Amino acid sequence: MAIAELTVVCLGTGSTSLSDVVAFVEREIRASGLESRLNPMSTTIEGDLKDIFALVERIHERLAGEGYGRISTSIKIDDRRDRPGPRMDAKLKSVEEKLK
Repeated sequence: MAIAELTVVCLGTGSTSLSDVVAFVEREIRASGLESRLNPMSTTIEGDLKDIFALVERIHERLAGEGYGRISTSIKIDDRRDRPGPRMDAKLKSVEEKLK
């Protein structure tokens, strides 16, 4: 089970605002059925690595179909295979317990 942090930016839109693209991407993520959390700077997604990669490709293709000519995506992946998932809540809980 992998956790991926995803940030998608479309360039050359004539605006410094990204909220329209973020909303578009977030709808695609939610439609995928993968566990996700929208954050102020990115979205965290949890699932099988192949499903995450397929989602990213689908997002790129859908954005290109909307007329965006340049799409920049940053992905950070934590692919831990020695423990079963889901892991997002467990990772946070582990840190919270250490803060007590």
